[in-house]
Amino acid sequence: MMNQAQIDPFLIKKYNQPVPRYTSYPTIPFWQDHISLNRWREQFREQFAIENKRSGISLYIHLPFCESLCTYCGCNKKITTNHTVEEPYLLAIAKEWKQYRSLMQETPVIRELHLGGGTPTFFSPKNLERLVTTILSDSTLHPDYEFSIEGHPNNTTAAHLAVLASLGFRRISYGVQDMDPEVQRVINRIQPLANVQRATDEARKKGFTSVNFDLIYGLPLQTVSGMQTTFQQVLPLQPDRIAFYSYAHVPWTSRMQRLFDETQLPAPEEKMQLYLEGKKLLLEGGYEDIGMDHFALPHDELFRAREAGTLHRNFMGYTIQNSSFLLGLGVSAISDIGNAFAQNKKNLHDYYNAINTNQPAVKRGYFLSEEDLSFRHYIKDISCKAGTLFDVKDLEILEQSSFPLLDQLQNDGLITYDRKGVKVTPMGHYFIRTICSAFDLYLQRHTATDNNELFSKAI
Repeated sequence: MMNQAQIDPFLIKKYNQPVPRYTSYPTIPFWQDHISLNRWREQFREQFAIENKRSGISLYIHLPFCESLCTYCGCNKKITTNHTVEEPYLLAIAKEWKQYRSLMQETPVIRELHLGGGTPTFFSPKNLERLVTTILSDSTLHPDYEFSIEGHPNNTTAAHLAVLASLGFRRISYGVQDMDPEVQRVINRIQPLANVQRATDEARKKGFTSVNFDLIYGLPLQTVSGMQTTFQQVLPLQPDRIAFYSYAHVPWTSRMQRLFDETQLPAPEEKMQLYLEGKKLLLEGGYEDIGMDHFALPHDELFRAREAGTLHRNFMGYTIQNSSFLLGLGVSAISDIGNAFAQNKKNLHDYYNAINTNQPAVKRGYFLSEEDLSFRHYIKDISCKAGTLFDVKDLEILEQSSFPLLDQLQNDGLITYDRKGVKVTPMGHYFIRTICSAFDLYLQRHTATDNNELFSKAI
């Protein structure tokens, strides 16, 4: 991997354009607001029968509740301190699981289970246990299963971790974001280092083998010196993985971001320096760049999967589990069954109404064409394997749509390519999202102005 100091700041500035994170293709803004539920059920049933036998299935369960509002957050969440909300939500999840279970002609083989949010550790340990045992009571586990959860350092208790470990959870991701007290104040995410240390130590003590941190650059009031201090505090804790995300300022969709004084946001040049400094410190700290803002220590399975060419990517991000069938449960949750996507209703009231009347909670989605499947394959290969081979049947559209952009990327030293395929260079490894966008036919059909209101910038 090339040294961070060798990255040309001009290229970072040039390619700092709005592009997706490519957890799906086509990406969510291009999905249809209404899809045929009968067709969705039919394809779900067919794909499950194939993928459950081949590799097992993945489950994502969205737990939306948080006790306080983090003003930078773009996730679907519900702010409350009233924990009586746990009971009706768990009942709804159980009913939704039962709906999908009725479409499965055989016992599901669970290969991957992830609890996301919101703040999953908002739920009591007892209720998390109830949730997971409900799913597992009529399922079997794949021999290589992986269970993971997102936690808040402030409210993840030893009791949470003990219960989760007893259920088979071995990976937890903590949202750390930044350790500067002023930055924490302005984003309303106050969490002392002592809490992060306690949550990390307790997870390892209970048997978690992968403790991960999420960090963000580009937040209000962030400075290079403050970023250095954050890494000085975080790196000694040796998180197995670090996701170093670019703050996505999208106040047109995340209204709480309007609470920021935009003059407090780092200017583009300052944000680039935060990016460069953070990556430099990560590489110097022994972390390997996995791609798309993700880093891992060399002992971590994520790094080993990338080296072996078995890395996979889905709506949960990078994963070692190569399941092509992901079922999402809960409000706003997304399902990916290989040839179709579906997203649940985003409003909690609408979600409950659908589930409690025994209707699918699906709000929007997309059925993929053969062309979509081909270009999805190219994007996935580039994000996971840093290269892809072209199918001759796609050459005509590649020549029209992708090759002009690939020419530019090759001239800038980010890739090498010919009519057989493309390979990402060491420098290009830092621009994976941009390289993937060369194969995004939907993005290319929209103007730059359109994209400015759909996606965050790459850097």
